[in-house]
Amino acid sequence: MTESDWKTFKKIKEIAIEKFCTLSLAEFREAMDDESVHIHNRYLLNYKLVQNRDKQMALLFDEHSRSKASLQLLAIRGEGLADEVLIRKLSEEFLRETDPKNHNW
Repeated sequence: MTESDWKTFKKIKEIAIEKFCTLSLAEFREAMDDESVHIHNRYLLNYKLVQNRDKQMALLFDEHSRSKASLQLLAIRGEGLADEVLIRKLSEEFLRETDPKNHNW
């Protein structure tokens, strides 16, 4: 991985974490605000949502290293969390390697 790709990846990952958290919080808020569901069931649903999102976050973003960058970017792109402007700054090789379409994502 080139130094330029690594620097761009770090920015992509930072923005992707923000998007992921924003989407997660909106999902939690929607579950909490659904007054057609009993309050206890909303609590239980939110508990499960938080657990699931926490697992997903760990898979997408934990272990920040160059050796994991390709796999993480593949997952980030596959989940639609990558900033497309920054993606275009990556080298052709890194783009191909992390393109979800090339991995049947």
